[in-house]
Amino acid sequence: MCGITGLLGSESDAGGIASAMAASLSHRGPDGCRSWSASASNDVSIGFGHSRLSIVDIAGSNQPIHSDHGCTLIQNGEIYNFSSIRTEQPSYPWRTSGDAEAILAAHAATISAALEVPQPLQSSSMVGWVRASAGHGESGNPAERHVEWISRLDGIWGFALWDARNQELVLSRDPLGVKPLLRTITDSGALLFASEAKAFCAHPEYTPVLDEAALVARLAFEYPLDDTTLFAGVGQVRPGTVETWRFDSDGRAVLTGVARYSRDEVRPSSHWDSEAEASELLASLTSSLADRLMSDVPVGIVLSGGLDSSMVAALAHKASEMAGKPLPECWTVAESEDNPDWLAAEEVASTLDIPHHQHILAADSFWKALPDLSWFGEDLDLTVLFFQPLFARMAEDVTVGLCGQGADELHGGYPRYQNLAEHRNLIRSRLQSVDHPAAQALLEGADVGPTGPAQPWTGSSHIPDEVFADLHTTLQYELDHGQLTNFQLRLVDRHSMAHGLEVRVPFLGTSHREASHRLPIHLRVDQPREKIALRAAANLTALPKSIVQRPKMAAGRATSPTMIDDLLNELSGHAVEYASDIPTLEPMLKSQPDISIGLRLFRSLHLVDGGVGRHGKDLMELLEDVE
Repeated sequence: MCGITGLLGSESDAGGIASAMAASLSHRGPDGCRSWSASASNDVSIGFGHSRLSIVDIAGSNQPIHSDHGCTLIQNGEIYNFSSIRTEQPSYPWRTSGDAEAILAAHAATISAALEVPQPLQSSSMVGWVRASAGHGESGNPAERHVEWISRLDGIWGFALWDARNQELVLSRDPLGVKPLLRTITDSGALLFASEAKAFCAHPEYTPVLDEAALVARLAFEYPLDDTTLFAGVGQVRPGTVETWRFDSDGRAVLTGVARYSRDEVRPSSHWDSEAEASELLASLTSSLADRLMSDVPVGIVLSGGLDSSMVAALAHKASEMAGKPLPECWTVAESEDNPDWLAAEEVASTLDIPHHQHILAADSFWKALPDLSWFGEDLDLTVLFFQPLFARMAEDVTVGLCGQGADELHGGYPRYQNLAEHRNLIRSRLQSVDHPAAQALLEGADVGPTGPAQPWTGSSHIPDEVFADLHTTLQYELDHGQLTNFQLRLVDRHSMAHGLEVRVPFLGTSHREASHRLPIHLRVDQPREKIALRAAANLTALPKSIVQRPKMAAGRATSPTMIDDLLNELSGHAVEYASDIPTLEPMLKSQPDISIGLRLFRSLHLVDGGVGRHGKDLMELLEDVE
């Protein structure tokens, strides 16, 4: 795992800017920062920056990586099937023993090695947030020729590949968006991209501004929708997507193509053989876990005591044997030794005979961790405060973690799935409570902002009564529109990488996703039960029955309920005051005091003073120092 940054455009110091951007992400890659730049034409430069967390081929896979076919690569993530790609391409002139170079090899095998003289761009224009050429989203666009080779990759990634022969920049993100890849366009037309938005502050033309339309959706749905962020003009490369970029005669970056190479579809079957298919479900998860043990550094398990993380622990012995890797140890934090999560995690580790590291959260840990939660998370989170001390503890001993994230989305684990009418009403009522054009658009199914290929909004309807009409529709909507990508996966990525810890998600392995998508709806949720098929698979493991049948608990509040309540109670007066910071949104903020505090902190850290020099200040100083 790493942090990647880059730019394409008329920049006199592309390498210096890319390097400064990468330095701002040094927490993602504490093992060193490198940069590279080249002249794409007389007036246009390409620059890459990379902050490295060394996990595979520790000494030999520094980035950017160059190839004999004229390409340069930076990557954040892991290619789990890199060994098979190496085997398939023995003639490729491999320079490293790492996984990232498999991307270059796959590209070289598909894209003709013959020099292709790129044709000058005939015309381009601003389309929403990007400058694009005609036909960039139509069939036959240049990005489509990259679909086949990117589809060969199995892993998690955000990468940028510069093809000097074709004067083409390729950006891509893994199928579910486990790894982030954000981008923006400067006033002069340069493309900036990075793993986190804070890196853009290193460019002299970038000033962070709040995106109110995206904020309205975040407050109502509880996660950013589609490819929006809370920063105006900053979007995300869509999961499962490849983009191609070139430059025009004025040195401006131009989007030439967008293509989808992967999309998950929930396709429930009408029949399920409980004995055979529960075993298949378990085998797919075991295989996924074995793949995610790929590492030359120590690996650990995030163990909360809930079903999902407990299943990861339960399969660790077999998966480590399959992968030929050491057995991972487990880590748990909680606010007290009588906390239910603490006790459940103890039972799991003891039953499975796995070494277990347990830590009681310090009384002041939340006060200290809250600024970091906002700074690294780049969002409004508050109730997941335990992530910071948990990942800090793990990073003292391991560099890679394994977690249970993604299981609830696949297997129907959230309480809202059992009462979708209540969920629809909650979101609708939030939107109806404010007089804001974005809220009205969301209620009516109208466009909230720029839509289409490479735009922040997909153009799909977000009407609560339609998208949450039934469980099948809800599961597909949340996969497509950000609940997993923009909330759960963002949390794990940002807060683990804040400590130079890579956390992987075995439940989101390809084979397990495919098996899960076929599950009949009634084997996900059948009131009052949830995760029915997954529990059937868990029954085939050595987990105690009390763990297999343990109901879903909200992660933050289950781990540290008293500490969260104490923090919110102490700041309750401030939450009421901060709710009026944006008058048009006050009704939604008043009903969500934790988010009211989170928004105030977000504004202080990321918007005040251009988002520069704020990190490291005291919590109350940050909360009060907002204009």
